[in-house]
Amino acid sequence: MTIIDKIIRKQKARQFADPITIVCLGDSVTEGCFECYINNEGNIATVFERNYSYSVKLQQMLARLYPTVQFNVINSGFSGGCAENGLQTLERDVLKFSPDLVIVSYGLNDSGRTISEYIKNLSAIFEKIKATDSEIIFLTQNSLCTNVSPHLTEKSLRDLASELSQRQNNGVLKRYFEEAKALCKEYDVEVCDLYSVWDAMAKADINITELLSNKLNHPIREYHSYIAIKLIEKMLGL
Repeated sequence: MTIIDKIIRKQKARQFADPITIVCLGDSVTEGCFECYINNEGNIATVFERNYSYSVKLQQMLARLYPTVQFNVINSGFSGGCAENGLQTLERDVLKFSPDLVIVSYGLNDSGRTISEYIKNLSAIFEKIKATDSEIIFLTQNSLCTNVSPHLTEKSLRDLASELSQRQNNGVLKRYFEEAKALCKEYDVEVCDLYSVWDAMAKADINITELLSNKLNHPIREYHSYIAIKLIEKMLGL
């Protein structure tokens, strides 16, 4: 990817080269959402801790690798987001920053919608970004829960876990990411495929539900550092 060439030029030129701007576009995982709970109004609410998000970890790791380079890593994820929302807010939340790299990560919420909508909206996102000078990495996501965790005691959370686990266990989410990866080939978009890691863990009899902070769909905080590492590896061409 040419993003590394830009970073090297910035490192050599210092004040004579522009900062490196990376935008992370996605849903609650991108935003930095973790545990869920029932608030005083009886609704499902979420713990937001953006400092643990992979966008922050990515910026920290890049700064460690290239200490003289200014990295602007913008978190444009929001809870409940899907590819359609990303398309609607693309100009405001991504393109106006003239990023060098856009990391696009959707699928968890889209898997509750039609796959044709998902692919149509991802296609439009790719086309609009490709019309600029920005590079793209499509980041597949973690698994949904595979069972109703005993840690969940509220009925609404247990009902949601039941719905999500059926979607996961029936291979729905996997099909969405397979379609998305095929689309990336068509658009020559780099893929950082983390869903395959979760798929492999499940096949290795690892309880992946316990790796979700809310026992539904948000990975534990520690996992965000792994996401950042895998993104840097992809940027390095590994």
